[in-house]
Amino acid sequence: MKFGIMIVPEDRWQTARLKWRQAEQMGFDHAWTYDHLNWRAFRAKEWFTMVPTLTAAAVETERIGIGALVSSPNLRHPVNLAKDVTTIDDISGGRLILGLGAGAAGFDSTMTRRNPWSRRERTERFAEYVELTDQLLTQPVTTFDGRYYLADEVHSQPLCRQEPRVPFAIAASGPRGMRVVARHASTWVTTGEPNLFASAPYEQALPVLRRQVEALEEACVEIGRDPSTLSRLLVTGPTVGGVLDSPAAFFDAAGRFAEVGITDLVVQWPRPDEPFQGKVEVLEKIGEDLDRHRAV
Repeated sequence: MKFGIMIVPEDRWQTARLKWRQAEQMGFDHAWTYDHLNWRAFRAKEWFTMVPTLTAAAVETERIGIGALVSSPNLRHPVNLAKDVTTIDDISGGRLILGLGAGAAGFDSTMTRRNPWSRRERTERFAEYVELTDQLLTQPVTTFDGRYYLADEVHSQPLCRQEPRVPFAIAASGPRGMRVVARHASTWVTTGEPNLFASAPYEQALPVLRRQVEALEEACVEIGRDPSTLSRLLVTGPTVGGVLDSPAAFFDAAGRFAEVGITDLVVQWPRPDEPFQGKVEVLEKIGEDLDRHRAV
């Protein structure tokens, strides 16, 4: 099992930098931030964007993997995203992980367009979005003429430090999304129940996760991919609760999640109030024991 931490981009950098440093010092394998313009209860609060945040985090840290969960078609064209990705991957020395998702019908989808996309269009756009992003990050020159996206002789120099490109961590729960994961991802990302907007005890997520893992493995088999070559990352907090109640709860949850096929567990950095209310002291105690549980 590998362990990660999600750092909400709400702090001025003098505070945020300490969290990124501490995440590395505590021994987490990867650290993430959200890629939104606004997000749920934070809409009227301070909120900083993903690209400069990860750029600064790349400079502040040395070992830990860094990434966004998740970048989506809601915010930027694949050409712009790919250039940002290669830049951050270079600054970080090849530690970037690119989280990708279809996005949702929230603030990001309404602030810059009159007519939000339907769920069907969002799904179709996402498949094309991932395909074009993959090409832009692996080919020196890309020409792409899709239904939703166009790229005309886009020169991508330099390419990523990592070869053949930065790894994709793709969020998906439906059949078409799972097929995109099977074709392009190094890691599958889930938050558990996709239509649940309130945190529930982590034990309740196990049946959902088991079914999702089975669907993921079926999608891999359909295209001839060995399912064991794909990591499975669970982001707790938005829908899966109780994991940071205590160190005992954390490691109990990790063991249960591993039994249903999860390989990477991500928790939210504890905040003084909701959402993600918790104690940093609990997180620090967990960090003291990560190495012993990482190999389990």
